[in-house]
Amino acid sequence: MSKRASVLFVCLGNICRSPTAEGVFRKLVEQAGLQEQIHIDSCGTGNWHIGKGPDPRSREAAGNRGVDISTLKARQFTEKDLNIFDYVVVMDRQNLADVKDIWHQNGGTKPTLFLEYGHSGVTEVPDPYHGGEDGFEQVLDLIEEAGQGLLQNIQGRMA
Repeated sequence: MSKRASVLFVCLGNICRSPTAEGVFRKLVEQAGLQEQIHIDSCGTGNWHIGKGPDPRSREAAGNRGVDISTLKARQFTEKDLNIFDYVVVMDRQNLADVKDIWHQNGGTKPTLFLEYGHSGVTEVPDPYHGGEDGFEQVLDLIEEAGQGLLQNIQGRMA
């Protein structure tokens, strides 16, 4: 398989949902032996956490599932991302609307909701930042399930 793909996960601050998605998806891609073909990154629409690592609760919850996101650093989404990435997958409708505003002005890859690749019946990855520990587990469950669907979609396009 010589084709390549690139995936960008987007949430609000890039310290909970999108770095978790980046880490989980990276693990799925490595398990499939496609780490050389699929480039993965994450970012946030907001600028509050630029340069900071993921929320400690996200790091712990991901770590409990064998996913290390401790080295990731938050960055902000830019219009250039729409021209760099083949998939721009967003965690919730509000951030999708913000990214689509930029997309309408600049073109590039059309952003989509991440959970459209899953079968959970849930449409948005809830932000666990202000909730309890179980919110981080729910986020992981949703991300793992949709991540498998996204990987299948990419594999289908690369075939």
